Amino acid sequence: MKVQSFEKIYQIHKKSNVKMWFFIILASAVVVLFLPWTQNIHVQGNVTTLYQEQRPQQLNSPIPGRIINWNVKNGDFVKKGDTLLELSEVKEEYLDPLLVERTQQQVEAKKGVRDYYEAKVGTVKSQYEALNNGRDLKLNQVKIKISQLNNKLAGEEAELAAATNELQLSEDQYNRQKKMYDEGLVSLTQFQQRSMAYQNAVAKKTSAENKVSQTRQEIVTTGIEQNAVIQDYNEKIGKIEGERFQNMGQIEGSEGEIAKLQNMVANYRTRQGFYFIIASQDGQVVQINKAGIGEILKDGENIATIVPDKVDYAVEIYIKPVDLPLVKTGQRVMCIFDGFPAIVFSGWPNSSYGTFAGNVIAVENNISTNGLFKALVVPTKNEKKWPPKIKIGTGVSGIAILNDVPVWYELWRNINGFPPDYYEVKNAKTTENAK
Repeated sequence: MKVQSFEKIYQIHKKSNVKMWFFIILASAVVVLFLPWTQNIHVQGNVTTLYQEQRPQQLNSPIPGRIINWNVKNGDFVKKGDTLLELSEVKEEYLDPLLVERTQQQVEAKKGVRDYYEAKVGTVKSQYEALNNGRDLKLNQVKIKISQLNNKLAGEEAELAAATNELQLSEDQYNRQKKMYDEGLVSLTQFQQRSMAYQNAVAKKTSAENKVSQTRQEIVTTGIEQNAVIQDYNEKIGKIEGERFQNMGQIEGSEGEIAKLQNMVANYRTRQGFYFIIASQDGQVVQINKAGIGEILKDGENIATIVPDKVDYAVEIYIKPVDLPLVKTGQRVMCIFDGFPAIVFSGWPNSSYGTFAGNVIAVENNISTNGLFKALVVPTKNEKKWPPKIKIGTGVSGIAILNDVPVWYELWRNINGFPPDYYEVKNAKTTENAK
């Protein structure tokens, strides 16, 4: 008698499919070994931006002051140029509410002083020209006088020459007359007449000599007078020129003081503009460091931070030194952002869900303080856009895409502890040209 329970429990007569499934699984495993596998390296990083003006910006007080009014609070969104808070002056040299007007009055006063010296320079210039004209006129008069004296001297010298000739003739006649008188040929009266004529000729010559000597002396005196005129006018002109240069120096000094005061006026007006702290760009106000009214701010003290609302995001990833040769400019990186769900197939990145493609645009040559090298990744054009809700500082896990190899090669590489193959980006030049 057959025991049915025994046959149902042990099924010794049932046909088995284990062998078939063994060969199916073995064949599938062989097929899987020859499937393509994308080599990759895993990196960590965070969201950032390439542009400095799109990073969070600190608001600093340009001047020391006291807070008298707040127009914003933490979390407010502002536009560029919006007034965030108002300050009042705390330094005693700037407390005068009419500081700009009073300094401007000083500028106008200095301009009046400058105009006075300019007028004085004009007057001195007229005096200088008048002295030059007077000197020229006086010298011309002296020159004319010397010319007249020279002419007079020439006439007197001619008279002296005539008197000398006449004296010589009278002397000859006197000598002959005396000889004839001694011989008794002429009377005493005739001899006395000739003697008188001779004396008159001597006196005439002496008078002519005196006139010539006097005229020559007048010429010398007039030359001395000419030199005295030149010296006198040179002293007066030198004094006038000295006064003119002194006035011109006063003008230049006034110009310097005017420029200095105008600079002070401009600085005071600019400083008054610093009483209102305005937003440097569109964004959100965060991390306000001062509270209440009446608090004192130091020069350059941090007040708050503005986070821009329009940012061209990028990712900075950190690479181990051993993996640095594997990362090149233009290399593809799949990014997984914190807070955004993702299903990742490491060896088949194109089949992953929730990842976003990017390309490496720069690899820094200097190692960071954390002992890793930093690379910058930007979104890949014409692919799925990065999430608009990400923020600067968000954590990122990255998968740097390397070569496509068979599964068996990847298993063999990992068993032997070999690094991934060096990866050459084929479109590196294209990426650089696009940049």
